[in-house]
Amino acid sequence: MRIDKFLKVSRILKRRTVSKELAENQRVEINGRIVKPGHDVNPGDIVSITFGNRKLEIRVLSTVEAKKKADAALMYEVISESRTESE
Repeated sequence: MRIDKFLKVSRILKRRTVSKELAENQRVEINGRIVKPGHDVNPGDIVSITFGNRKLEIRVLSTVEAKKKADAALMYEVISESRTESE
């Protein structure tokens, strides 16, 4: 599954266009590499997303298309979440 679609389906981000823009602006990493919106994500991958002053790091558990909110929460686990102070 594409990373932009995964971020939308897993409900980490509300819109696919937002996840696509983040990837295009080099704010999405998979296993430490900056990726484009079309990059495939697989179970076990570590995804790091930077938006605003917030950084979220997750581990992908599943890439099946979730239909319900409860199923979406089972697609990943949060490793860390941090905020950076604005300068």
